[in-house]
Amino acid sequence: MAQHTAVEPHATKSGEKMNKLRAGVLGANDGIVSVAATVVGVAGATAATTPVLVAGSAAVIGGALSMALGEYVSVSSQKDSQEALIEKEKWELQAMPEAELDELTQIYRDRGLSETTARQVAVELSEKDVLRAHLDAELGIDPDDIPSPWGAAISSAAAFLLGSLLPLLAILLPPAPWRIPVTFVAVLVALALTGTLGARLGDTPHVARAATRVVVGGALALGATFLIGSLLGVSAA
Repeated sequence: MAQHTAVEPHATKSGEKMNKLRAGVLGANDGIVSVAATVVGVAGATAATTPVLVAGSAAVIGGALSMALGEYVSVSSQKDSQEALIEKEKWELQAMPEAELDELTQIYRDRGLSETTARQVAVELSEKDVLRAHLDAELGIDPDDIPSPWGAAISSAAAFLLGSLLPLLAILLPPAPWRIPVTFVAVLVALALTGTLGARLGDTPHVARAATRVVVGGALALGATFLIGSLLGVSAA
């Protein structure tokens, strides 16, 4: 009988969609925090608009490109791994079909079916689409749902850009004396919302606790960069 490395059961399609939504929320959250920390730090050092705009724009572009590149590399590795497993399964089905049928039967027996029922299920699924039957039961792979590296990269960059717009607008639109307070409030409210949404999409039982962690972390990041910017601004004056 062919041997396979055990893998975690695959998520349902609805679960996969929820995971993608959660990843988008987390990407937006990264955009909010990283760009907010940058512009608040610069605003703490100078009241001039141009340095804040330049630094904020650089943080937006650099962060989006970094997110896209990281996601592209990660998903490319996952895609290559899944395609290799699919090719391996194709070879095994051609080289040892009876052993593969026995293996599929055993999988369904392990899931609680009787020997007769498990064999019948394995045979019927194999007659319909033998490759799909084995990929689904053994490896948790849907051959029609192989992730796209470019799609993941674009989605990640878009989520980051969407989140980064809030702190950039919050720091640029108000009058100079109100920039930092407005940015703090806007960012912390946004983090509370994204933290809550991310926790709900992730089925976290303690939503308030999860959202609070995000808000506290964001507040610490903003406070630290503002303090550093203020100290550098004083020393440069």
